[in-house]
Amino acid sequence: MKLHTAKRLIERYFRQLTEGCGNTNCTNEMCASCHEFRPLDNNSAAAKALELFKMNAELCDYHPSISHTIGGNTETDNKMSNKDPCSPTEDFSDVRYLTEDTLCLILKFCEEQGNYNVLARVIGRVFSNAEALMKSFRKDNPNTNPDLGEENHGTSATSSSATTPEENPHKVFDPNEVTVDVNAIRRVYDKLLCIEQVENVLVNAMTYLTPNVELDLEYLDVYESNPDYLNIFIIVMENSNLHSPEYLEVALPQFCKAMSKLPVAALARLARLWSGFGLPHIRRMMETFQQLITFTVVSNEYDSDNLVNDDETVVAATQCLKIVFYASILGGELDREHNEEEEEDSDSDELTLHELLGEERLYKTGPPVDPLENELCIRSVDSRKPLIPFEDFVNDSLNDVVEMDKDFTFFKVNAETKFSFQSCPFILNIVTKNQGLYYDNRIRMYSERRLTALYSMVQGQQPNPYLKLKVRRDHIIDDALVRLEMISMENPSDLKKQLFVEFEGEQGVDEGGVSKEFFQLVLEEIFNPDIGMFTYDDESKLFWFNSSSLENEAQYSLIGIVLGLAIYNNCILDVHFPMVVYRKLLGKKGTYLDLSDSHPVLYQSLKGILQHDGNVKDDMMLTFQISHTDLFGNPVLYDLKEHGEQIPVTEENRQEFVDLFADYILNKSVERQFKAFKKGFLMVTNESPLKHLFRPEEVELLICGSRKLDFEALEKTTDYDGGYNRETQVIKDFWEIIHSFGDEQRRLFLQFTTGTDRAPVGGLGKLKMIIAKNGSDTDRLPTSHTCFNALLLPEYSSKEKLRERLLKAITYGKGFGML
Repeated sequence: MKLHTAKRLIERYFRQLTEGCGNTNCTNEMCASCHEFRPLDNNSAAAKALELFKMNAELCDYHPSISHTIGGNTETDNKMSNKDPCSPTEDFSDVRYLTEDTLCLILKFCEEQGNYNVLARVIGRVFSNAEALMKSFRKDNPNTNPDLGEENHGTSATSSSATTPEENPHKVFDPNEVTVDVNAIRRVYDKLLCIEQVENVLVNAMTYLTPNVELDLEYLDVYESNPDYLNIFIIVMENSNLHSPEYLEVALPQFCKAMSKLPVAALARLARLWSGFGLPHIRRMMETFQQLITFTVVSNEYDSDNLVNDDETVVAATQCLKIVFYASILGGELDREHNEEEEEDSDSDELTLHELLGEERLYKTGPPVDPLENELCIRSVDSRKPLIPFEDFVNDSLNDVVEMDKDFTFFKVNAETKFSFQSCPFILNIVTKNQGLYYDNRIRMYSERRLTALYSMVQGQQPNPYLKLKVRRDHIIDDALVRLEMISMENPSDLKKQLFVEFEGEQGVDEGGVSKEFFQLVLEEIFNPDIGMFTYDDESKLFWFNSSSLENEAQYSLIGIVLGLAIYNNCILDVHFPMVVYRKLLGKKGTYLDLSDSHPVLYQSLKGILQHDGNVKDDMMLTFQISHTDLFGNPVLYDLKEHGEQIPVTEENRQEFVDLFADYILNKSVERQFKAFKKGFLMVTNESPLKHLFRPEEVELLICGSRKLDFEALEKTTDYDGGYNRETQVIKDFWEIIHSFGDEQRRLFLQFTTGTDRAPVGGLGKLKMIIAKNGSDTDRLPTSHTCFNALLLPEYSSKEKLRERLLKAITYGKGFGML
């Protein structure tokens, strides 16, 4: 237990022993408000408080006097009687909890008096007391006050019971139901938040309430004994002013810490409840937590000794934001079904070398499942369209200060004791998450090097710390396939070594550039239409698996391995797959909606069937038997259901027809090919946090890079060598020429200089390009070292000559080495 938390708890016991809880009917023998309690002096009370703390003894809810929140007014006598809370006593001191009718009555009384002090005292008393707030604004026994109907937006005001709600012992607890009347709360806040005096009281009451709630949740398990404790958080979160500066300093940070202490079942209830509130309410909650995170981050300075991971406010607000994140998913378009079958890894009883070295935590397979995700039975990949776009949950200020090397260590090793933002990946942008993946990949590469060195010492062999591929340029597929297939069968862990490619008969040390060219050549060969492994859609300009391909599964496994190696070695590939491929890699099956980009013509046809207003059976004359052409153009018939040719498509079964058709095209017809492809991909990535950190669209960015090319950003980050600088005339001419290029010419230049025509994750600003002087004026062409992203540029005598030489180089340049 943290020292300051223990101190607060002991202080609370001390106050209970000396001042009491304020409840005249208290039955706790260790409370000064109990009639049987024998008074103690301060020294005895302090000793007793320490004793009660060690025993984890009962703590009373405090019933405070809120007179200190009303300047100069000390008339309250905080007695909780059993009188009807709606009875108009002058100070309403007998109100034990609030209903909408009660509050409206007090408000009306104050308006007649021209003074809101009474209302402020009642609000302060109830909103600062957990038990009183928990019992307020209940749905139970709704009591409508017809006299107040006109004041409640012109409708009848359904509010909570005017008497203390009694629990029904025979009622079955429904975790998705809450006893609080949310609509009544919203109407109440509409009335209260326009009164400045009352809003100040709400801030003070929340500041007093939340530390006690936090202690109750952390040490007394109050939610397990009374699930209605969740009402407190529902009521407070309906306050639309939580984002205002008055709350950001103290009240909201304390509230977030208390909410983060809720058990997982309670957090899941909140997510389910909020998911039904609609976009405006969920967005307001999201913006409240985001504003607190941003406010805290910009108000503090963080470094390697003062990590943002140790900031309790930022951590708690992030954990609260997670509830809203899942509420947004639950409230949007979901696909919980259509999951691919996962192949379970067989656990061996033999000790691994990592376990013998005591390093199993660092190299464990994948991150633990998020408890809230598990409780809700959803994943981010299940979301087709969330209520709030995923990008809105990213906090840029936080991403700027996260130390990913430290955060990665917490994520992999100290997850039980230290918070890692990778456990809440929705708040991180793809650049930050890619850094975490980079550290994971590099540590695994280092691990394989160590293991290789140890095995070599034991066996007396020459160590081979790299995944070495020596290939012939004109037999690249055969050479790569044979080598990678041998590795995958004999020692798959070698795939996790750093890749080192050598082209036979060519110079060049692979420091990244040769590998990039290897990947490009492999993909050019594999995706060649003459090979027949993939089909190409002219409209979408995307490739899809050829269901009639004659190639064996090893070829498809090779493509999967290549994609995995590209991620593992931080290379970008020029791959053109529809998004459904990345969804399937992350465990989802393709559905009708996925046809929109993978098979757009078919999608429109099926959409027409679903939207047809006439008689589908007579107008369409379709059955549950479909046909398509094989590799040689011959028609192939397939029954979507048994005896499909005898089952007509009608208005009643057309949705089933469309779903089965899509399932056949995207899943069943290419099952053999995709299974091999995925197997190869997982050989490299199965132990990485890829599936946990990234969504399908982000996996595509990791593999393919971004097609958005910002050459202004590239110009700002480019370095110069050999005598060049930004002010050199040939450099000024060079950038003027580049900016005048069309899109295709820019891509050719990027391909020539870096080995790929796409921007890395984070944009071209993340690409460190070097332009080095390569002699004075000459007729030689510019050359490049793709492994260093270096352009060797002679100092041409004119801008026209520079343009002509550069265009010729990027158009015809290919192969590794100097021209």
